[in-house]
Formats: sequence, structure tokens, C-alpha cells
Amino acid sequence: MAVRPHSARTYDAVVVGAGISGLYMLYRLREQGLNVLAIEAATSVGGTWYWNRYPGARVDSQSHVYQYWFSDDLLNEWSWPERFPDQAVMEQYLNHVADRFDLRSAIQFDTRVRSARYDETRGRWTIATAVGEVFDAQYAVFCTGGISAPLIPPIPGQDKFRGPIFHTARWPKSEVDFSDKRVGIIGTGATGIQVIQSVAPQCAHLTVFQRTPNYAVPMRNTRYGAEDMAQFRARYPELKKRVHGTFAGFDYDFVEKTFAETDPAEREQILERLWNDGSLAMWIGGFRDLFTDAAANEEISKFVRAKIRARIHDPEVADKLVPSRYGFGTRRVPLENGYYETFNRANVALVDLGAEPIKTITADGIRTSLQEISLDMLILATGFDTGTGALSAIDVRGRGDVSMRESWKNGIRTTMGLTVHGYPNLFTTMAPFAPAAAFCNVPTCLQQQVDWISDLIRYARSRGVATIEPTRELEDRWIAHHDEVASMTLIPRTRSWYMGSNVEGKRPQLLSYIGGVGAYRKQCEELKASGYPGFAMA
Repeated sequence: MAVRPHSARTYDAVVVGAGISGLYMLYRLREQGLNVLAIEAATSVGGTWYWNRYPGARVDSQSHVYQYWFSDDLLNEWSWPERFPDQAVMEQYLNHVADRFDLRSAIQFDTRVRSARYDETRGRWTIATAVGEVFDAQYAVFCTGGISAPLIPPIPGQDKFRGPIFHTARWPKSEVDFSDKRVGIIGTGATGIQVIQSVAPQCAHLTVFQRTPNYAVPMRNTRYGAEDMAQFRARYPELKKRVHGTFAGFDYDFVEKTFAETDPAEREQILERLWNDGSLAMWIGGFRDLFTDAAANEEISKFVRAKIRARIHDPEVADKLVPSRYGFGTRRVPLENGYYETFNRANVALVDLGAEPIKTITADGIRTSLQEISLDMLILATGFDTGTGALSAIDVRGRGDVSMRESWKNGIRTTMGLTVHGYPNLFTTMAPFAPAAAFCNVPTCLQQQVDWISDLIRYARSRGVATIEPTRELEDRWIAHHDEVASMTLIPRTRSWYMGSNVEGKRPQLLSYIGGVGAYRKQCEELKASGYPGFAMA
């Protein structure tokens, strides 16, 4: 007969991760009176905003919607300094939340979870850390982040390089001096763009290694004062409701008419307005058929290409930087601040890896198929194993000792990105097949997921239910719905991390539900109102 592991510390719930969702999950479960422990690999709270402290790291959601809504006191006492806060402000905000609600006392820091195993006899989880600590819990909630497992490219010679190599997702806390340095950076995604535009003015020379050019929208950032915050606070009750009904969890949504229904003059006017707004509204607040109509997408892409090309002096460099093989919005659209002008600088060079791939890293730099490039420092902005990476790094085993990591190699499976059949009492946030995985203002979707999970646990406990598990039938229905919605869009036609295409050997699947935040929330609420049909409770 199975027994509690010797020396295990016992809790009602263990939350893995102390970022945006982990902190809120801890708050909600403690609010129910549960004995909860959160385990965090970092030395403090913040998640993404702890680890990603690279030069130029900044939110690309407006601050007035990139926040918690659960406390009016918090909303009234916290003032945002600008429209798009930087990493330091976000880390400060999340530390303030942890202290304001006494969450830090229930978090064990500097602790990495190695495994989580479900004990079928006892209906409980055994969670072990990298140093051998063991925790016993009825509920295991993984708030490990969807974009938190960094990818290190398999380029030979990294151990030979004499200078420092930094991955943007594991940037040191100490200041990095770029002056008089020849710097190389691999990657031009959202992170790479922020680093490139920030480092170029500081270093002697910057070489950018680009695999795929990106569409990016100019960020229009503004400072906020007391009057601005007063206006936002007056709108907070309305905004709190608004963000949960829009397509991507912002306070804006698609325009009423499709691109095809709009006459050319009005189209141009709308696109100019969206471009000048300087936010992600250009992407997820414009024409809905950007995602579904190839002809509409191409016309919008032409508009953006022309805007980009006009900012680059050298036509040959522009040819490399302006995307042509895929449409605007079918990959992650970053915001930028002078990124394209960076390539007009005399101390910046662009290497197109499509034309000259990297062969090896040497002691003194990088050797491509065409040249040797001398470097003092190398930055890897090479992205993440999105959606699955953080969970797969942990040896999670459910009923029958089935490994989640191994089973997901044959195809990812989740029930609405909230839980997984075969893994009772296990819950996830920002996991695949929910909008939070990519197509959502992160705090909007993470708070919705945490509330839903907390409500389900409350429901089960009030009825004396010990185990909660989605049925195979419910999971099958959700995956079929997810895939059907995905197939109606242009997204699967483009190689990107949205599809897991950036990870060698990963089966291509759209990782995020693209039916919209409002539609997803409605389906979650319908399950809740109906008593959670499709969930086996015992």
C-alpha cells in the first residue's frame, strides 16, 4: 500500500513558479484556506521579469492593461511611469505585489523542481527538487510559463570562444559593459530586436546574424503623470471587464468591417491610424481577416513592408530586413524603437544566415560559409522551447507512471491548456491550446486561468471530491476544436515558434488557441456553470 514518502513536507497544493500566474495562484488558493507552497527556481519573484533583464527589455502591452485586477487597493496605489514599462519597473511591480499580500512567506526560492509523480493509491502528487527535497500535495499547479525554457542553438565551438556568451533569457544581474567591444548577436525576434537597438549605440561594432527577418511596429511610448493615472483609474472598472471579451485580452479589438468589406481609401486611413498608434493594435486591433484571408493579408503586408523599407538607407540591407516569404501577423509581431534605423549606423553589419550560414564558433568569433568575423562578446537571442519546454524539463508522470514529456513527443495534449487527461489534480497555466500560450495579453489570460482553476478546486472541495481529471472525450473534443479553428487561419502556413518550428524535431502544432480570448472565456464559463461536465471527480 502506497504511503507518503519519508521526510516529505505535506501541503494541500504546491504551485511551481512565482511569476505573474504563480503569484496569483498562490493568492487565490491561500484565500480558500489551503496550505500552499510555491516553489521558484529564481532568487525572487517575477518569472519572465526576473530572468529577462537583457538590455532594452520592455513590455509591449500597455501598462494600464498589463496588471492584476483582483485588488482595488492595488490598482489605486500603484502608478505606472509610462505606457510601456521596462523590465526594472515590472520586476518592482511584482515584488510590490508579493510584499503587499504577504506572498513571499509561502514561496521557497532558489529551488528547481526535478520531478512530479502521481500516486494513484493516495491520489496525491510527490514533487521532488534538484537537491532531493520532497513535497507531498493533493494538487500540483504548474505556473512555469510558456516562454521560459531558453533554446541554445547547437552551433559547434561554443566552448572554444574566449569571450563571454550570454543568452538573453539568463542575463546576469550585474551590468555588462559593451564599450569598445565587438559584439555579435544571433536572433532577430522580439527579444533580439530590443537588444540590437539598445546595444548598437554602446559598442564599438555590432554584427547581427539574422535567420528570418521580422515585421515590427514602431513603439509610441509616453511618460505618465498623476493626471494620466487618475484617468486610467476612473476607467479600471470598465477595463477589467473589457479585456476579457476582446480577441487578444487588450482594451482594443478588431475593427467592425473586414478588409474585403472596406473601400481602399478607408483601408489606408485605418492602417495609418493603427500604425501611428504605436502599439500591437496594428496587429490584433485592425482587420480580422488579416489572419484568414491571404489576399487581405498580402495587402496589409505590402503596407508594412513599405513603412519598413522607407527607414533603411541601403537597398541591399533593406532587401534582407524586409520580410517577403510570409505575411504580416502570421509570426509574433514585436514593437521596436529605432530598430530599422540601427542598420543605417556605420558600426552595424547584418549577416543573412540564409545566404551564409554559421559553420562554427571559434576562439575569436564566428566563421560563416563566407567569412571570419572577429568578436569579443556573443549574445544568443535564440528564443525558447515555447509552450512545452518548461513542463518537459520536469519529469512529470501521471497514471500508470506515464511520462508527459514522452507522450507529448507524439503530439501535445491538454484540455483547454488547463489540465491533462491522465494527470489527476494537475493544473497548468500558459500551457498549449489556450490563448495565453501566444495570442493574449498575458496578465489577462493568466488571471482568467487562475480564477477558473481556483474555482474548480473550490467546487470539488465543497463536495468532498478528492480527485479531478478531464475525461479523454472532453480532451479529444477540445483538441479537435482547437485544430479546426487553427486550420481556418494562415498561421500554420508560416514556420515560427507559434508552431514549434523553432525546435528541431518538435511536431508542428499551433501551440495557442486562436479562437479569441472572449470565446475561450465563454467556453470555460459554460463548463463551470454546468457543473464541469467532462471532468471525472471522485
